[in-house]
Amino acid sequence: QLHLVESGGGLVQAGDSLRLSCAVSGQTVSKYNMGWFRQAPGKEREFVAAISRKFGIIRAADSVQGRFTISRDNAKNTVSLQMNNLAPEDTALYYCSAGEKSYDVVPSAYDYWGQGTQVTVSS
Repeated sequence: QLHLVESGGGLVQAGDSLRLSCAVSGQTVSKYNMGWFRQAPGKEREFVAAISRKFGIIRAADSVQGRFTISRDNAKNTVSLQMNNLAPEDTALYYCSAGEKSYDVVPSAYDYWGQGTQVTVSS
């Protein structure tokens, strides 16, 4: 059983940066496609970024391209999301996810989820 724990969220101002981390236990992170999703109040869960288990191919939502970067550290068994130039519309609960099927943009492609870490960006 895979266990995911997110950390690194907080309250920041527009233009600031944050680095979210997802600690993986129960299996090695390199065996899974890893993703970050976010969910704002009253909205559906939204894809942010993903990294494939093979070759580390990255994909990101258009809304975060050029600002957010996903990375994986196999030695530490973690996945990170570096978020730069944050904007109020980035405010959401951010979830780490893992799956074996594909590094897709839909939540149903992922089998394991963390509890989330809150990111709040003030204007």
